[in-house]
Amino acid sequence: MKPTLFELFGQSMPAYFAMVMVGFGLAIWLAARAAKRMDLDHDTMIDLGLFALIWGVIGARVLHVIADGYFWDYVHLCTDPSQVAWEITEARCAQVEGVWDTAAGVCRPAERDCFAWAAFWRGGLAYYGGLIAASAYGLHFLRKEGFPLGKGVDLVGMVMPLGLFFGRMGCFLGGCCFGAQVPDDHWAAVRFPAWSPASESQWKRGLLEHPHLPSLPVHPTQLYEAIGCLAIAAFLMLGLRPRKRFDGQLMLAFLGLYAVLRFGLEAIRADDRGGLLGLSTSQLIGVLILGLVGWLWVKLGRRDASPPAAA
Repeated sequence: MKPTLFELFGQSMPAYFAMVMVGFGLAIWLAARAAKRMDLDHDTMIDLGLFALIWGVIGARVLHVIADGYFWDYVHLCTDPSQVAWEITEARCAQVEGVWDTAAGVCRPAERDCFAWAAFWRGGLAYYGGLIAASAYGLHFLRKEGFPLGKGVDLVGMVMPLGLFFGRMGCFLGGCCFGAQVPDDHWAAVRFPAWSPASESQWKRGLLEHPHLPSLPVHPTQLYEAIGCLAIAAFLMLGLRPRKRFDGQLMLAFLGLYAVLRFGLEAIRADDRGGLLGLSTSQLIGVLILGLVGWLWVKLGRRDASPPAAA
């Protein structure tokens, strides 16, 4: 775990955001390069990538605020901070400039903050929220620019898993998105350092005596997902792309494969997930996406297989 990779102009650069920027940059470059080879406007793909980054962050933050279980905390931070309770130690409370409530044994915010919900740089982004927001804007942008819609979404779908690979590596360095506890001799067991999200979560659940201790061994679910996304990218670029039967197939394949991967990983993640009906928020969205992918796969496949209408 390495929350800060380097400093820039005296400001520390969080590992997660640094890796996300690397992933976005590489994905945009690959998409623009592929568009140029297809004699399509590669500048459109560059513009799309930059706008998608902005809308992706907005959507990811909004879904986190609404669905990850912190909604009322953000409301109370603005209306009545005394109703917010952070289950951290007194020493940690002083570090975050909170006020220690001795009677309740919890940390309270020192003052109102009506914009805490928007402070994405403090952490708290839900990937599917970013995907939905960026996709909605991307479809609008491609239509507005007159870019072939099916080919455009395929270019994006082909490179998205590479961006996700770097993003999940950033999660591993930042310590978020950790997995459930495993035995000490588990082949993939990872211990995160003191004060990491994993150690604080285990302390809250009574598994650790103090969050200044390293976490108990857990699944490195961030690495599992990173490897899975790398495999999806290789399949799309090297396997499916040369054999695709209709425009849009690469994007649909990415969405379907990632939904399956994420659904399985959610079962062994131990961070706050939100959820309903026994499924996490991401699992519920994944089920909806799989249904949409199946419907569009049949629809687009039939349309492109149909003979052209007579003049």
